[in-house]
Amino acid sequence: MDPIRVGFIGAGSMANSVHYPSLASFKDVEIAAICDLDETRLNKTADQYGVEQRFKNYRLMLEKVPLDAVYAIMAPIPTDHYVNAEPLTSVVINCLKRGLHVFIEKPPGVSFEETRKMADTAEKYGCKTMVGFNRRFIPVFREAKRMVEENGPITHCIAVFHKNMIGQPEPWGRVSYLVADVIHAIDALRFMSGEAEEVTAYIYSFYVDYMNSFNALIRFKNGCVGHLCSNYSSGGRVHYFEMHSKALYAFVNLPFEPEKQEALILRSGRSYGEAEVLRNLELVEGCRDFHVVYGYLQENRHFIDCIRKDEIPETNFKDAIKTMKLVERINSSK
Repeated sequence: MDPIRVGFIGAGSMANSVHYPSLASFKDVEIAAICDLDETRLNKTADQYGVEQRFKNYRLMLEKVPLDAVYAIMAPIPTDHYVNAEPLTSVVINCLKRGLHVFIEKPPGVSFEETRKMADTAEKYGCKTMVGFNRRFIPVFREAKRMVEENGPITHCIAVFHKNMIGQPEPWGRVSYLVADVIHAIDALRFMSGEAEEVTAYIYSFYVDYMNSFNALIRFKNGCVGHLCSNYSSGGRVHYFEMHSKALYAFVNLPFEPEKQEALILRSGRSYGEAEVLRNLELVEGCRDFHVVYGYLQENRHFIDCIRKDEIPETNFKDAIKTMKLVERINSSK
């Protein structure tokens, strides 16, 4: 079996913390080339993973190295010492026009229109695509959802995502945290509930000069009601999901500490103290590596498997349009 040959555009902290180690662990994947404008980052990453083909110009990489797929792990808007770089959307479209499968991180552009352009190009050239909405692939969340749905459809769900970002500017200079980060919680609501029908939102600014509190009540087409609750002027990072079905409730807590990542399952009127406990560490056989416990290994494996099996990745660009539409509906209904 020939390996899937992957070219990386980006050698920053995100790529190095979760995507390089994930792909490097797959025997059927070869990291064939790396591109980054920062020569120090480029050489450090390439040395670590034994990659000889190194480029500062991604177009040159695409011309010179035979590839099956590209990972474009870069900010949607160039900033800092990458300020003169080509925007993500343009990079992705150029890769797709060469018939290359593409994986990107969230957000998939900074607007629904950018996501749509990438999705349309992928469809035209027959490419597999995926957005890194890793929450869907965290083992304890996925298993808890499966258990809830065994008792019937999810009728009510909640996505909570708080942080303390007071004193910090908006991401990439001008992008709302709703698009840049809270989108994880919004996509998780779609994962739990399907497609939105009615949206009411309340968005406020506390202690900063941009919007940093995002609350929405969403009625989904399947009858489920979803709540988004996110405050970026809170005391610290809090991230959890709740799901209800017939006589069953699940609380999924997702802090960064592996030993605290767990789901509490309540059935048929039991008290909180009688909840079943589903531990993420047990589902990943005790591995504490961040890319393993937080769904990155699993989403990368899913993408590679879809290329091999000629299947559509779960969080493909076309599906991501729906998440971006919901983001914009929440933002416009305030």
